[in-house]
Amino acid sequence: MTQLGMILNRINTGFIAVLVGFTSSVALIYQAAINLGGDLQMVSSWVFALGLGMGVTSIGLSAYYRVPILIAWSTPGAALLISGTQGFTINQAVGAFLFSAVLITLAGMTGWFERIMSKIPQQIASAMLAGILINFGINTFNLMNRQAPLVLVMLITYLICKHTLPRYTMLAVLTAGFSVAWSMQLIELPQLQWQMSELNYIQPQWSLPAFISIGLPLFIVTMASQNMPGIAVLKAHDYHPPVSRTITVTGVVNMIIAPFGGFGINLAAITAAICMTENADPRPEKRYWSSVAAGVFYILMGVSAVSLMTLFESLPSALILALAGMALLSTIGTSLQQALSSPRYSEAALLTLLVTASDLVLYHIGSALWGALAGLVTLMIQNLLSKHSA
Repeated sequence: MTQLGMILNRINTGFIAVLVGFTSSVALIYQAAINLGGDLQMVSSWVFALGLGMGVTSIGLSAYYRVPILIAWSTPGAALLISGTQGFTINQAVGAFLFSAVLITLAGMTGWFERIMSKIPQQIASAMLAGILINFGINTFNLMNRQAPLVLVMLITYLICKHTLPRYTMLAVLTAGFSVAWSMQLIELPQLQWQMSELNYIQPQWSLPAFISIGLPLFIVTMASQNMPGIAVLKAHDYHPPVSRTITVTGVVNMIIAPFGGFGINLAAITAAICMTENADPRPEKRYWSSVAAGVFYILMGVSAVSLMTLFESLPSALILALAGMALLSTIGTSLQQALSSPRYSEAALLTLLVTASDLVLYHIGSALWGALAGLVTLMIQNLLSKHSA
């Protein structure tokens, strides 16, 4: 592949990661801001702040450590804000955002989160990653129930290019999908007038009830449902950046953007996996450039939040979901292989996979944490029984 081809491939992979992440959860951020009394201007400020925070940290961390470290907003955190902010003002909520960011920073500075992650076997981490991603693969085929021609063309393009033009596979899939969607009149491009987003400062108000009801749960779901799977993705692809420093950086940046609506940023999991596949670069040591490219797109997304939200809403959901599923197929396969590679860990890994892939949500914490706990408890029971029988 030529140097230009590699550069275009990295840019395309970074774009797909941002496209998938933005379109799959921006509605949650919109609703969270509206629930707190916001309007479109406030929503654009939130997205602008988050885009800047995610972009700067993705570029900085990836370039410094030469590892594809992609930062994302806290999707479960946004879902939590929709249901957990009743009775609080937006100023109290922003105070809670800052409280959560301080806790994340302390978790990184003290190193306790990294110590916990180091105790999780590779097979369990890979099983958790497979559980997180497998539904994206399954949903690719579920989409055929409503958009069979679109998905079939994208799938055939993927299978052909995977063997003939492996480095350009996802670019070809995106092009084919857009062409079919356009021909089927599934895309209606709106009249766009570019408008630069603005950051609106929100004065934080300190409230103990808000800290307990918003800040603490936001911290827990961000660490358990986002940062833990994010580390698992890195480990599954044999990347080992300094976890504590990375978490600390996200916490500090989170504190800076919180007064502008940046409720939570963290390590990405699903979209990060897109930047770690062979589609990004055949050389693992060069894949960090895809995360750098994604960081640039994050910043552009934030600057153009108002216009982009209108534009992305015009793309059919089937196109985005199928694109995400196909981009993650190789990662799903590798994770499954690693998870079930050792007979000693196979049962624990299988339980981790099944629980993580489920819709289990307890105490506002998603299935990723419970899947990891299920696998670790299974290992503990097996070890205790083997020692007892011996």
